[in-house]
Amino acid sequence: MDLLEQIKSNASKLNKRIVLPEGVEPRTLQAASIILKNKIARVILLGTKDEIDAKVKELGVDVSAAEVVDPKTDSRRDKYAGMMVEIRKKKGLTKEEALTLLNDPLYFGPMMIKAGDADGELAGAINATGDVLRPAFQYVKTLPGVSVVSGAFLMFVDKKFGHDGVLVFADCAVMPDPDAPQLAEIAITSAATAKSIVGLEPRVAMLSFSTKGSAKHPFVDKVVEATKIAKEKAPDLMIDGELQLDAAIIKEVGEMKAPGSHVAGKANVLVFPGLEAGNIGYKLVQRLAGAEAIGPVLQGMAAPINDLSRGCSVTDIVNMVAVTANQAQ
Repeated sequence: MDLLEQIKSNASKLNKRIVLPEGVEPRTLQAASIILKNKIARVILLGTKDEIDAKVKELGVDVSAAEVVDPKTDSRRDKYAGMMVEIRKKKGLTKEEALTLLNDPLYFGPMMIKAGDADGELAGAINATGDVLRPAFQYVKTLPGVSVVSGAFLMFVDKKFGHDGVLVFADCAVMPDPDAPQLAEIAITSAATAKSIVGLEPRVAMLSFSTKGSAKHPFVDKVVEATKIAKEKAPDLMIDGELQLDAAIIKEVGEMKAPGSHVAGKANVLVFPGLEAGNIGYKLVQRLAGAEAIGPVLQGMAAPINDLSRGCSVTDIVNMVAVTANQAQ
């Protein structure tokens, strides 16, 4: 069984409730049909029953096992609005404003999670990243002790690299220019992602254009400081840096450039120094090496809320629902 099938199999055992706010979007409904048929997760579709039924009939798919919730008429609106007012009271949010926001599925979904009525959310097939994440940041918030949300990709590459061909890349989606403490948090949460979703023992490489002092620059200093902070915060984590990419993933180079390192040459989690490098890096590997990229998996949230690319496929949605379910365990 390959890793993707393991992730789906584990999701099936967990039986988590995943809310899909874009309930009438065609790819979402096609994916929901596959998810329900294979019992990957329980599906909650947001939208009116009439609209969803009409679209399902048009597509010829079966989502009869899904829970359909209309954010504009659901009986929990008043309770959710009260929760929102309490969370945002310092911002002066009124009950009337909260009820208006709840008409938007992208607000209703996170409030379902906050209230314990759903375990995770996946959206973004027809909505911008900022619109998906804003309600999540405001109401679900981050994990205790975590101030940074980041985005990781699961990269399926040649089996001689990483964990039997699986690498975790971060941050490739959220933080443009993390400082050293933020980069340390990204490293720690990326290791947690690798462990919870992939089931591997993380070996985290803090990437740079320098290996162990081979170059001097403030950019390098940031990575060195981030590595130190991460080691202090997570002393049991196998983490090393600063490392160049080849020193991180190629055994012979790692042994030569960083002898004695538990990570160099065998890293399975790659932490990029900034979003520019991370985003370019994962797309280079995806496009030039033909690697499969699953993500972004959002890290650091108090509950799993993930964002899709608007160019996503039905398969992408199915895979990300399985990942989201695994995060919710």
